[in-house]
Amino acid sequence: MDDKTKQEIRAILKEAKRVVFLGGAGVSTASGIPDFRSPQGLYNIKSKYGVPYEVMLSHDYLYENTKTFYDFYWSTMVYPNAKPNKAHIALANYEKDHNLVIVTQNIDGLHQLAGSKKVLEAHGSTYRYYCTRCGKKFSLDELQHEGVPHCPDCGGLIRPDVTMYGEPLDEDTILTAVQVVSMADVLIIGGTSMNVYPVAALPDYMKSGTKIIINLEPTAYDRHCDYVIHEDLGTALEELFA
Repeated sequence: MDDKTKQEIRAILKEAKRVVFLGGAGVSTASGIPDFRSPQGLYNIKSKYGVPYEVMLSHDYLYENTKTFYDFYWSTMVYPNAKPNKAHIALANYEKDHNLVIVTQNIDGLHQLAGSKKVLEAHGSTYRYYCTRCGKKFSLDELQHEGVPHCPDCGGLIRPDVTMYGEPLDEDTILTAVQVVSMADVLIIGGTSMNVYPVAALPDYMKSGTKIIINLEPTAYDRHCDYVIHEDLGTALEELFA
């Protein structure tokens, strides 16, 4: 990022009253959590289960192959020891003195661990669970992190509060995300290929303002943005928020 671009964006952020950060899996790769669609991503790795990982993250697979699903889920999708990286920390620090809302496609809870308060989790969280029979809620800490969890009260299957393929996103969360994006002065898109809908459609609701995209690789959405930065997300955010 050249100095001219950096100074222009810093000036815009200084005047902004409502900033939204829309983030994807690339936000957490520096924390040791793999993304999905990059060449090294989960969907491009041969599955040891004989079924593509993308299929295993579906509603049908969860209920039809519950034991295998949880073998995969506990070993591959849950990272209780992961720590926030530079991107998470930069956003949390910026929020302390600015009106910032984070809309994340990630389910790892790292924004909250970094200290961010205004976080909309479009795809749910691996930190939340519920019984499919009685609805009782559980935290990650209450579960064994191995095998198939069942409700101690009714014996029902406990599942992650995560949106699987074949399931709709939480309506309230998406409607709130639409509202905050529509009112934003600045929208920063980071660490996402912008290929996953309906979240990828959220920037279209922005009425006016500045769109900035920060991603290592080019995306199809680059042409719609005022500033395009192909750099490390954490480093770029630290420089822009300085």
